[in-house]
Amino acid sequence: MPRITGLLETALYVDDMDRAVAFYETVLGLKVMSRSDRLTAFDAGRQGVLLIFTRGATREDVSVPGGTIPGHDGSGPLHMAFAIPEDSLDAWRRRLAVCGVPIHSEMAWEQGGRSLYFHDPDGHVIELATPGLWPTY
Repeated sequence: MPRITGLLETALYVDDMDRAVAFYETVLGLKVMSRSDRLTAFDAGRQGVLLIFTRGATREDVSVPGGTIPGHDGSGPLHMAFAIPEDSLDAWRRRLAVCGVPIHSEMAWEQGGRSLYFHDPDGHVIELATPGLWPTY
């Protein structure tokens, strides 16, 4: 069996690209690696990339030099989680409060990890999770 070595990209679909970019840059401190009208790619750490697509703008295949990117899209409130160090949980609570982002809920996992859940401007459920959430994390 060929091996999977990690999750590289996660995609969210947004109605207002400028608003979404401002949120992920300002609130979470993510750095933009690439930006166009239909896509913004953020450095999400550890070789991870968060892709923000303009909702409905990626349904058709796109031919680019080197090949074709299959069409895709998403609707409704999607979910994604960012890994954070265990000792940064209180700092993230303060950061979200300063930015006016209410915490929707908190979770203490059986394995010892903790999670903060909140929503981005498009209603996606964003999670900040400390180690101990999964056997691999």
